[in-house]
Amino acid sequence: IYAGDHYGQTFQRGPGGFRENYRKKMHLTSNSARFICLTEMKSSTSTTKRLFNTSHTTVDSKEMKKFQLLAHTWWDEHGVYSALHSLNDIRVPFIRDTLLNISSDHHLGSPLSGVKILDVGCGGGLLSEPLGRLGASVTGIDPLEDNIKIAEQHKSFDPVLVKGVQYKSCSLEEIAEEATETFDVIIASEVVEHMVDLETFIKYCYQVLKPEGSLFITTINKTQLSYILGIVVAERIMGIVPEGTHDWEKFISPEELECLLESNGFLVKTVNGMSYNPLWGLWSWTENTSINYAMHAMKCRVQEQSSSKEPPSETHEEQHTAEASGNTTVGGMIIGKQ
Repeated sequence: IYAGDHYGQTFQRGPGGFRENYRKKMHLTSNSARFICLTEMKSSTSTTKRLFNTSHTTVDSKEMKKFQLLAHTWWDEHGVYSALHSLNDIRVPFIRDTLLNISSDHHLGSPLSGVKILDVGCGGGLLSEPLGRLGASVTGIDPLEDNIKIAEQHKSFDPVLVKGVQYKSCSLEEIAEEATETFDVIIASEVVEHMVDLETFIKYCYQVLKPEGSLFITTINKTQLSYILGIVVAERIMGIVPEGTHDWEKFISPEELECLLESNGFLVKTVNGMSYNPLWGLWSWTENTSINYAMHAMKCRVQEQSSSKEPPSETHEEQHTAEASGNTTVGGMIIGKQ
């Protein structure tokens, strides 16, 4: 489906230029917050092989019960997951083009050949399958066994996916018990807003990723607008997704997410806003991150972490304080699960 796009075209045309604007907003509104974030990095892991106690689960049992009832609807393109189906139109090219821009080793017809991807919270395999068709070796994991059964059943219809895509009914922490620095890429698309402990999840991602591996996250910002459109309108008025799908308290802003990532050994490379038109069922890129956004981060090498954790000098700290005290301010849809 996506092989017809010129590699890099979508990335340049859509999300390519948004990172600079985002950084300007962060500089104007969050200098003090980012200073705190940098100092917190001093206590983050300094080794790529640190193991975490898997008794700290990232899975929310209440969320599992909600999605257990919807397991049979994953591949209904006009059902409750219709927004996720259409989200593939922008998230698959975004992942593909970002990875191709990192590596010069392209394979015609199979651009992601040789790339090992872990799709966390894969559901019925909506994202795992197109990535597998691009040549990636994909492991989709989901704590719900019924989701994995649906994913396996649907995969069986396409012989191309038999070897390239595999599914496991398990959590990320279970993968972390048996795999260290195994995957080139981890994807958590419409997943983190359903987790019980996001920082623990990020630590496990760090453990499982290879050095300089990529982490892709799509999620929902924690704003008044996201509450109105993502919950009130999408769930209670329009019924785009079942009521109760989202918990606004679990939403997270891109600034907070970036701070969590960079205090746990990642460097955020890209932040892009995403907009959903429920009337047309289409997604598009936007500079506005007030509702949905996508983020790409890379696992730092150990030496990069050491240098980035050094606290700013007193001069820089004073500079940041002065800038943060200025009067300039900058204000700021899936609607769907996952």
